[in-house]
Amino acid sequence: MTQTLLIELLTEELPPKALAKLGAAFAAGIVNGLKVRDFLDADSVATSFASPRRLAVSITKVRATSPDKSIREKVLPVSVALDAAGNGTPPLAKKLAALGFPNLTVADLERAQDGKAESFFYTYTAAGSALQSGLQAALEESVAKLPIPKVMSYQRPDGATVQFVRPAHSLVALHGATVLPLTLLGLTASNVTEGHRFLTAPGQREVAIADADSYAETLKAKGKVLASVEQRKEQIRAELLAKAGADQVLMPEALLDEVTALVEWPVVYECRFEEEFLAVPQECLILTMQTNQKYFALTDADGKLRSRFLIVSNIETPTPEAIIGGNERVVRPRLSDAKFFFEQDKKKTLESRLPLLKNVVYHNKLGTQAERSERVSALAGFVATQIGGDSALATRAAKLSKADLLTDMVGEFPELQGIMGTYYARNDGEPEDVALAASEHYQPRFAGDALPSTVTGTAVALADKLETLVGIWSIGLQPTGDKDPFALRRHALGVLRMLIEKRLMLSIHGLLDSAAQQFTGIAGFKDPVAEVTAFMLDRLRGILRERGFSPNEIEAVVAQNPDRLDDIVQRLEAVKAFAALPEAASLAAANKRITNILKKNEEALAAAGTSAVDPALLQDEAEKNLAAAVTRVQPDIDAAFIRGDFSDALKTLAQLRDAVDAFFNDVMVMAEDVALRNNRLALLSSLHGMMNRVADISKLAA
Repeated sequence: MTQTLLIELLTEELPPKALAKLGAAFAAGIVNGLKVRDFLDADSVATSFASPRRLAVSITKVRATSPDKSIREKVLPVSVALDAAGNGTPPLAKKLAALGFPNLTVADLERAQDGKAESFFYTYTAAGSALQSGLQAALEESVAKLPIPKVMSYQRPDGATVQFVRPAHSLVALHGATVLPLTLLGLTASNVTEGHRFLTAPGQREVAIADADSYAETLKAKGKVLASVEQRKEQIRAELLAKAGADQVLMPEALLDEVTALVEWPVVYECRFEEEFLAVPQECLILTMQTNQKYFALTDADGKLRSRFLIVSNIETPTPEAIIGGNERVVRPRLSDAKFFFEQDKKKTLESRLPLLKNVVYHNKLGTQAERSERVSALAGFVATQIGGDSALATRAAKLSKADLLTDMVGEFPELQGIMGTYYARNDGEPEDVALAASEHYQPRFAGDALPSTVTGTAVALADKLETLVGIWSIGLQPTGDKDPFALRRHALGVLRMLIEKRLMLSIHGLLDSAAQQFTGIAGFKDPVAEVTAFMLDRLRGILRERGFSPNEIEAVVAQNPDRLDDIVQRLEAVKAFAALPEAASLAAANKRITNILKKNEEALAAAGTSAVDPALLQDEAEKNLAAAVTRVQPDIDAAFIRGDFSDALKTLAQLRDAVDAFFNDVMVMAEDVALRNNRLALLSSLHGMMNRVADISKLAA
């Protein structure tokens, strides 16, 4: 017989940022423990619950007793089990006793081949075990493996010392309506838990669970607790949206998750702060509300911050004035601090802060932030000239870009670096491009983030990321495995995205080489340009996979080690279109064959002194036809390539399939006559160059 199983562990308030992981791990550990012990049906369904004060799981179709099992036990090799007369030996008797079968004889055993020798086996039926014993072990295993951030030691009323994430108060274990007398952390299981700490009267706080299937509904109806994380989260989301009305509510998932882990019965209330605080940059106000108070800010349809905000309370009351007033009083000093920091910071210009960067160490092998600022400034000026920007503006922007690190506001909220730089630069009267670059040079900060909107911002962003890549790599701190403390992968992806999406006609090697030049005079600097280039090409493969290109298509382009990326997407789209043509497979295979032939005969071609095809040495009809076809399509392919129509260039190439196939069918490339052989190699070399101008199409045959 199967029934639903419920396990709940009631505790003191659990750490909110760890709650979701703890709940999932608690449930998964019990499920896995029961599964390996064969207490679950194939279609058993587990539901995880987690609230600030409880971890729980319910599992449908759990057996009261695990099935009997047929077990075939190896006893001993025949050579050990039998003596010369064929009788059982003392080791055999000892082994059978150890296995719990002292009365068995040789006649009761199965003799079978075991590798190269023979062994005795015994097959028996092991009775299934009771759920209580299997569940006890599964529960202990699950709790032992929980991802607890920090273990607490506490003393139980009986004087025993227990270690767990938080003090545990009760354990519920129900199989259907039957209580399973499990023990854990000094607790013995029952069917009684506790309701909401504040919304249930002290004498009525105990909630009896009639059966495992009624757990969630009983807690909701009698205990004022929503046990499901997802149910609480979606209720909070819905109430926030309803209270926001026409305004937009800022709901970062991380904040929503944390607030969900702080309440058992969520209720949303509206609060307000004084309009005067709106003179402070709204990013500061939003961050302090979200980070310090776990409040939800509101903006109008244009994204402008409103003076009202939303809170999620754990108390439902028809008279919430005290809750609202208390939260409004709490947030006021926080906003006042932000206003104070902002007003104080504006009294000093960003430029006046620059000398202090000499006191900030960037890295002990790479100098101070002031030295780094000089490197980034010089590199930004160079990049700006290459992309049609103003070198002076880029140099100025790069020089000021890190000055806001020394402000009070960024000291309090490091997340605002760059953002505050833009506000302070505007306050100082800096050009708008310089002001924007203070924040834009960090972009893109993450996958999908916007790119810098200005040429100046782009130049500084490239310079900042390139300087980091080259500098950090040069001192041996490149990424290893999942470790990337200086976010070099993110910096490389940022550079690649800007080159690709802005179609910047810049040389990757040239950019990295210019960055490396900025480190002249740095003791122990080892030029990492070659390694960083390879690293960036690996990241490029990932970007292109995300855009939907196949590995073969990507290799056709990336294997050529492209130094510019402004047209790489167009090349790949052309390769994709070419790969769909009926001629593609044949030409790709031919190109692969040509590549191998030319690679083996590099010295012969070099010795010949010329790569031009001599028409007088063309003998076979097939090689004459191929030479004529190459001559015919060459101008069209060149013209298509020059105008950037890579698709047309590859489609034109498809016209050569029949001539190429005929050549390889009818012509012996490696003729005994050296002049004839070299002429045919020259023809293939000419064809190879034309075939691989857009991409190495031989990779399509891989």
